[in-house]
Amino acid sequence: MTTSASPAPAVEAPTREHALSLLRSMVRVRRFEEKCAEQYAAGKIRGFLHLCIGEEAIAAGVMGLLAPGDAIVSTYREHGHALARGLSMDAVMAEMFGKLEGCSHGRGGSMHLFDVSRRFYGGNAIVAGGIPLALGLALADKVGGRPGVTACLFGDGAVAEGEFHESMNLAALWKLPVLFVCENNGYAMGTALARHQSQTNLAMKAQGYAMEATRVDGMDVLEVEAATRHALAHVRSGAGPWLLEFVTYRFRAHSAYDAERYRTKGEVTEWRKRDPIALFCHRAVEQGWLAADDLTLLEREADDEIAAAVAFAEAGTLEPTADLARHVYAEGSP
Repeated sequence: MTTSASPAPAVEAPTREHALSLLRSMVRVRRFEEKCAEQYAAGKIRGFLHLCIGEEAIAAGVMGLLAPGDAIVSTYREHGHALARGLSMDAVMAEMFGKLEGCSHGRGGSMHLFDVSRRFYGGNAIVAGGIPLALGLALADKVGGRPGVTACLFGDGAVAEGEFHESMNLAALWKLPVLFVCENNGYAMGTALARHQSQTNLAMKAQGYAMEATRVDGMDVLEVEAATRHALAHVRSGAGPWLLEFVTYRFRAHSAYDAERYRTKGEVTEWRKRDPIALFCHRAVEQGWLAADDLTLLEREADDEIAAAVAFAEAGTLEPTADLARHVYAEGSP
């Protein structure tokens, strides 16, 4: 279901090594999110929790193509993006537990994963709040003569915000190296897309800003990867930003506190038939890219890594109450 202002790139058959890499990335994210749900129910993870189960193809297909010098700005549903970017699972799980050993030193929790060494500039809790931040990073790279691209990820709900439109306009006007990535999972919290957007083909929004765009099946990791590769080549060439709209679906509720009364169980069941991991595995085995037992082996590998991460988080340190005022104001400020 790829539609584009320019011809969409053909999907190429992956090597076995690459197919394993894509599947491993998706499986790690899926198992991590399932473990987080379990730990939340046990009271080990607190606060808000937004899971990306069902959307793993986007994390695997986009993050794997970004260079170390590229920047990423994400949303509060960012665990998969962080893991696929290469943040330590130990540090991410410790952050979920609110421990000092976490990637944000326990200050951010689920919605604010951050790692400067990976140029991963957050999860942001405010809808569309990360989009103008991405423009600032891209502008700094351009002015500084650095070759990096800034990938800015957001949900369909962000498209209703003014920051989205202002940022799209400036990015196109200044030809900033930004890859806009919309994870359109059909709902802005509990509001269906058609209830908040008169134009539900969100890639069409780019036309108003003379920007290239592609609408892609976000449940197909190979289509995600092919469209991302094509868009990144355009952005890296200096030709300006690109908008990717990935049509996807979250299998779980918006957050741990969501009663999920806005969609039917039948709808969720139908979308689960398009599980990105199952779809890719079936195709990969059928085409001979992977063996039938590869998924089982990767799941065991992921489970072992996650068990170690939980143990690391549980053994972590809670911040002393005497230090709670640290990092609130810059030291030495008037």
